[in-house]
Amino acid sequence: MGDEGLSAQERAVLALEGRGWESPGAKERAVREELGLAPVRYYQLLNALLDAPRALAHDPVTVNRLRRIREVRRSGREA
Repeated sequence: MGDEGLSAQERAVLALEGRGWESPGAKERAVREELGLAPVRYYQLLNALLDAPRALAHDPVTVNRLRRIREVRRSGREA
């Protein structure tokens, strides 16, 4: 475990998510090449991280931004 109890993989997921992407394909490619993960697994890890206080402590800007996006999407599905 590393900073604030995050593994190296968890820190890498947050770092990758904090980058800007010109296209969804570029992000998916980076997930596979840089992290060695299938996109489905990446998003499972990311979603779990958004609920982890240690992730919020590590990168509050990214985590709060993604939490807002997730909440908007959830509320849109319920309407």
